[in-house]
Amino acid sequence: MTDTGAAHEARIYEQGYRRYDGARTGVPGAIKTLVGHSVRAVLGLGRAARHKVMPLAVIAFAFTPAVVFVGVAALLPGDLEEGFLPSYAEYYGFVSAALFLFTAFVAPELLCTDRRTGMLGVYLASPLDRRTYLLGKTIAISSILAIVTIGPPLLLLIALSLEDAGPPTWSEGIRLGLRIIASGAMMSAFYAAISMAVSATTDRKGAATATTLGLLVGSAIVTNGLVEGGGLSTRILLGDLLNLPLQLAFRIHGEQGEWTGREVSTELMWLATIGIIALCAGWVWDRYRRMLVSR
Repeated sequence: MTDTGAAHEARIYEQGYRRYDGARTGVPGAIKTLVGHSVRAVLGLGRAARHKVMPLAVIAFAFTPAVVFVGVAALLPGDLEEGFLPSYAEYYGFVSAALFLFTAFVAPELLCTDRRTGMLGVYLASPLDRRTYLLGKTIAISSILAIVTIGPPLLLLIALSLEDAGPPTWSEGIRLGLRIIASGAMMSAFYAAISMAVSATTDRKGAATATTLGLLVGSAIVTNGLVEGGGLSTRILLGDLLNLPLQLAFRIHGEQGEWTGREVSTELMWLATIGIIALCAGWVWDRYRRMLVSR
């Protein structure tokens, strides 16, 4: 026996199709949202405190030497200051550990997590396709790495200039700032490409992080061993994924760096860097192009 009283109490308050009356940003808007969400995810914004510890600790570690050097520049007289402060290219040697750790952490956190949780299919059901998805992730990963590669030396330049310990003229300061941005952008693009290539190979974050670190350190050990122990051509150093961008940063700043006298020209360093980035980009696209995704 049915309850007719309950049936009579039913009411329909809305019916029909409701048009979306918000802004229609299309694919550019979807990419912008993807980049913003990815940056927030890596930095732990809007997440539990445990997700913020590692990225914020790495960023703080990268900026700490700049703060120390600025404090020293404010306390020491000019003659002692010049011998104590590193060049802007040498600064990366103080934060290389933070840079490599960030490199191994960022891309796996974004790419591997999306595949394991099924979010990749959700993204591809939106206006994004595989190309625009990878474009958004590339922008996010490179931007996050740029916090470490561009932020600290640029802060050092600005702070030293305010302390009258920076470049003597505005024009030199602008040129130095552009070199800092160029070298930092080059490093963020290079390390992002390496990390994304590894992360496109596996959906396990731990494995991708360990493999990225192993690839960077292993390439440095092997290439330097072949050159110094095996007596082979110094051009083999172009395969040193750990140090190639760091040494190219010296050349951008007009310095020779640690590869002085090893017959590795700046032109070859640029060709190797661009070639490795292109190779990694091709590998990432091939992996995602063939990937089966459920929507």
